[in-house]
Amino acid sequence: MPFANFKVPEKTLTPEQKEKIVTRTTELYVEIYGERARDNTMVLVEEVADGGWGISGGVLTLAMLGEPAPADTGDA
Repeated sequence: MPFANFKVPEKTLTPEQKEKIVTRTTELYVEIYGERARDNTMVLVEEVADGGWGISGGVLTLAMLGEPAPADTGDA
């Protein structure tokens, strides 16, 4: 079963963008493995909390990456 796991900064993608990732990834696997892959392809889009990333021993934040911090909508 083809499987893809995307880890993205929390609250930086819309539901439509997540759907696009799932759809295009599935199509890529179908292009590579053939139509038999469509029904068995699993795509996971995981959101990582701000500050949950690191590189070279340091923690990365959206601010450091030049991204605005997500607004708290109170939708917890």
